Amino acid sequence: MNNKLLSILVFLIVFTIGISAQNQSKTLPAELEIPLKYGADRLGKRSDAAMLKFRENRLGTFIHWGLYAIPGGEWKGKVYSGAAEWLKSWAKVPSDEWMKLMEQWNPEKFNAKAWAKMAKQMGVKYVKITTKHHEGFCLWPSKYTENTVANTPHKKDILGELVKAYNDEGIDVHFYFSVMDWSHPDYRYEIKSEEDEIAFNRFLTFTDNQLKELATRYPTVKDFWFDGTWDASIKKNGWWTAHVEKMLKDMLPGVTINSRLRADDFGKRHFDSNGHLMGDYESGYERRLPDPVTDLKVTRWDWEACMTVPENQWGYHKDWSLSYVKTTLEVLERIIHAVSMGGNMVVNFGPQADGDFRKEEKALSEEIGQWMKQNGECVYSCDYAGFPKQNWGYYTRKGNTIYMVVFNVPYSGKLVVKTPRNLQIQGAATLSGNQKVEVVETAGNEYNVSVPAKQPGEPFVIKLEVSEKKSNNSNKYREALT
Repeated sequence: MNNKLLSILVFLIVFTIGISAQNQSKTLPAELEIPLKYGADRLGKRSDAAMLKFRENRLGTFIHWGLYAIPGGEWKGKVYSGAAEWLKSWAKVPSDEWMKLMEQWNPEKFNAKAWAKMAKQMGVKYVKITTKHHEGFCLWPSKYTENTVANTPHKKDILGELVKAYNDEGIDVHFYFSVMDWSHPDYRYEIKSEEDEIAFNRFLTFTDNQLKELATRYPTVKDFWFDGTWDASIKKNGWWTAHVEKMLKDMLPGVTINSRLRADDFGKRHFDSNGHLMGDYESGYERRLPDPVTDLKVTRWDWEACMTVPENQWGYHKDWSLSYVKTTLEVLERIIHAVSMGGNMVVNFGPQADGDFRKEEKALSEEIGQWMKQNGECVYSCDYAGFPKQNWGYYTRKGNTIYMVVFNVPYSGKLVVKTPRNLQIQGAATLSGNQKVEVVETAGNEYNVSVPAKQPGEPFVIKLEVSEKKSNNSNKYREALT
């Protein structure tokens, strides 16, 4: 290789690795792409039945439950405001001391069927369950560690009960799994020596075994959502992340894997060094959402957001007054925001140590369920509509049906709708009650849709009847000359 070619190769590698985290979804021109052994295994969206079902579900719930529910954000008289499931880290509790909480694990109010019925009434189509969080405590009787429900006073296989109960209600089950494990002596945050490498390889074998155990014990699982994969030790072992994805897909054909698992040859996460999504859907939207005007690139791939009700509280925290708590309307708006951009939304709940949910979570679940019962048609199986965003709310689309989900009613009583050039509005009616509303064309590809005469006092949905616009050379709306 001559010096000129070598210089070009070095430049390309450095340039690619230097792409910032915010821009790593920007793909490189094909001629500039570099060979990767552990990058994306395909380009574009999956179109198989399992992925279509993931996409159609749209609304899910997250369950964060583990030993951290017992102290509930408080350790030795001090209340920590950070995420309750991170209490071991905040309070610097040694693992052997933390695992003594297993002696108190006996959730007497736990009822898997009640949990599943609550989710069904809320209108969710899938649930993500923390099989094991960073603390290392397993909700199933793993034979590869002592830190499981089997060695608690409760003894029962909680995960198995939940899988059956949710499946019986027609709800898909997804598994959250933390690769980072604070309880395991072989886990390393960084690989600094040969000894570290040997230990970490043992840890990766241990993790493989637990994942194979989960896939074998619970074959109806539809998805693995990985967490705790940001440390340098994982990023230096991109081969392993690619191996895990393939292993699980070989064991469970159709299973989906989130982007948070993956790292490529150079340690790039979510998107590889060529800008291609790794895994089946992007899972970087935690407690945030893409901008509906400037971030439309996400509509090109599958993605999922997850949100907490109190700010940054996933596991049970006894004191919700420490941070802002979202209202039902705020949660609903985030759900619709996600769906309007072709994404899924997962709403988090942190059960109490006794196995019950706090009253605020029950009320939220019930109120969301009431709205979804009336309006779920604009969520399930819906996607990005391709209409310019307006301040009154959001659009979703199902085939040729456009839904206007109205959160902010303007004083004018007129909802501005701007259509793509090839579409025109023929009529409009409310989703609930099929109440006809007036549509007036105001300019080229622009309309005023009147708010319904009788408003429900909550976010409402208008269905638009649209058709393809016939070509017309005599456009009556002449653009201004400036």
